[in-house]
Amino acid sequence: MGQKKIKTVGEEAKKEEKKVRVAGLKGGERVKVVEAEAVDIEKVKKEIRSKKKIRQRSKRYLEAKAKVDRTKLYPLKEAVALVKKTSLSKFVGNLEAHLVVDSTGEIGEVQLPHFKGKEKKVVVADDKVIARIKEGKIDFDVLLASPKMMPKIVPLARVLGPKGLMPNPKNGTLVDNPQEAVKKFSQGGVIKIKTEKKAPVVHLVLGKLDQPDKELVANVEALIAAIGKQRIKKMTLCATMGPGVKVAVN
Repeated sequence: MGQKKIKTVGEEAKKEEKKVRVAGLKGGERVKVVEAEAVDIEKVKKEIRSKKKIRQRSKRYLEAKAKVDRTKLYPLKEAVALVKKTSLSKFVGNLEAHLVVDSTGEIGEVQLPHFKGKEKKVVVADDKVIARIKEGKIDFDVLLASPKMMPKIVPLARVLGPKGLMPNPKNGTLVDNPQEAVKKFSQGGVIKIKTEKKAPVVHLVLGKLDQPDKELVANVEALIAAIGKQRIKKMTLCATMGPGVKVAVN
């Protein structure tokens, strides 16, 4: 916006000119102030921000939004179908779930039956794997272990812990028979459920919109079961680009 000159009253004001950077303005915008002490910087910032244009939604978005009744809680099957109809992206978008739950923190995990996620490299802890970790060679996404191997793994906690690779029973990576759990984790269908740090809100991707409705419905049902209906206060489904559709959980 260049420079804006602000005039103040008094002889002293005419003797001084000072450039004052107004924090929070884009593009390094500056205000040229005559006698800075006589100017309310916060007032200047508000005046400039008030002149900025309000973002206008596109016609396509408004048309899609008009198809959704914001006062209605949709049955799950109907909600999934409506999310597909109101998706605005030219690419294949995701089905997103946004939930408000009863408390903050880590809730647990969910095994989505039809989640086409990135395949993960899963290894089972043994002497060879432990030797590679000690050498700094961590070329896997998930480390599974049995309780009897934990005494050898515990000394590596400083390396594995920060990377989220330390086996533990809470996320199912510490099991009696880790070989049986390899398939479960390699498919990428296991997702951690946790809220934002300071708010009881959960955001998850549950599938691709080109999947059959019944698969997406099954994934949402698995999520609801993993969290527990009684813990869910609100639930909204939407496409990567599209309006939200409120879901009747109970």
